[in-house]
Amino acid sequence: MPSGDPYRVMVVDDSAVIRGLLARNLESDPAIKVVASASNGEIAVKTVAARDIEIVVLDIEMPVMDGMTALPLILKERPGVQVIMASTLTRHNAEISLRAMAEGATDYVAKPSSTSEIHSTDTFKRELIDKIKAVAQAGRAAKGQASARAGGASSVSAFKAAPAKRTAPAKQFSLRPPPQKRPDIIAIGSSTGGPPALFKLLADLCTDVSQPILITQHMPATFTALLAEHITRSCKVPAKEAKDGDDILPGNVYVAPGNFHMTVERGERNDVIRINSGEPVNFCRPAVDPMLYSMATIYGSRLLVVMLTGMGHDGRDGSKAVVEAGGSVVAQDEASSVVWGMPGAVATADLCSAVLPINDIASYVRKIALRSAA
Repeated sequence: MPSGDPYRVMVVDDSAVIRGLLARNLESDPAIKVVASASNGEIAVKTVAARDIEIVVLDIEMPVMDGMTALPLILKERPGVQVIMASTLTRHNAEISLRAMAEGATDYVAKPSSTSEIHSTDTFKRELIDKIKAVAQAGRAAKGQASARAGGASSVSAFKAAPAKRTAPAKQFSLRPPPQKRPDIIAIGSSTGGPPALFKLLADLCTDVSQPILITQHMPATFTALLAEHITRSCKVPAKEAKDGDDILPGNVYVAPGNFHMTVERGERNDVIRINSGEPVNFCRPAVDPMLYSMATIYGSRLLVVMLTGMGHDGRDGSKAVVEAGGSVVAQDEASSVVWGMPGAVATADLCSAVLPINDIASYVRKIALRSAA
């Protein structure tokens, strides 16, 4: 149970059957209470204005007002509310979900295509419950810190807020010396809240930095190809969903494909990407740890890792291997993370050379990446 009351959730879906199934699934966990439901975005906007709601599970396709239209109105009516988009896994819905996250949604969940699957699929139930609890816990912490700073004023949406200054860190950690060598390659791990953080980081970074960048973002298939397309469009850098045997070339970004791990192998002319469907690691596939283990072996002190917002601790053990091989790790700080799970895990394990707000990571990485070769 969370400290205090259960997390207050509103479910928005045009199907009464699905609303009921989602509510029963969520309330199977005593830390969650479904306090409201709505059949379309218009009702959801009115309800969130009148009720004290922390999390909105928002369907995309609805009559009267769809989820994408409702999203900015919900965020305006209740600043600080966390919105999780829920949609069936089609390319169209994946595209809308990515756009929603860029415009203020906290995360997404791929909804099974039938009511029977929602009722019987434990994976979906567990994923939704875990995400709600993670973002709600982070939201309560952020609201408390904002209230302390502003004498009780409420916080704004996680993606729209400027990184906050903490008077004291919630968790203590020690920093390692900054990297002394220019990296040959950069690796990025991210999960919950990751896409907007990636867009911000890469837009600020890739105009100057020529090193190849490998990204493992916890996402299902369909989403990862679209993520690469969004990076290409918004960050003006060549990005692609990685394929087995791809040469790793300077100035390119490679995204691990959904449902596959991405690793690196030394090649004769260029290093190459390997894709495999091995067992999930840290309950994830793709997972950050396999990528980092393989890269630590090949690049050693010439590897720089960036760990962005995400729940869980995927990437911690791989980052330990990177540090032991002489490489370096920088993590997003707690105040600018949607969930300080993955970056917090590497920071509190004392594996980082820097722990920075998302707005400051690009300049830190650029300074290292552009130094003279040594």
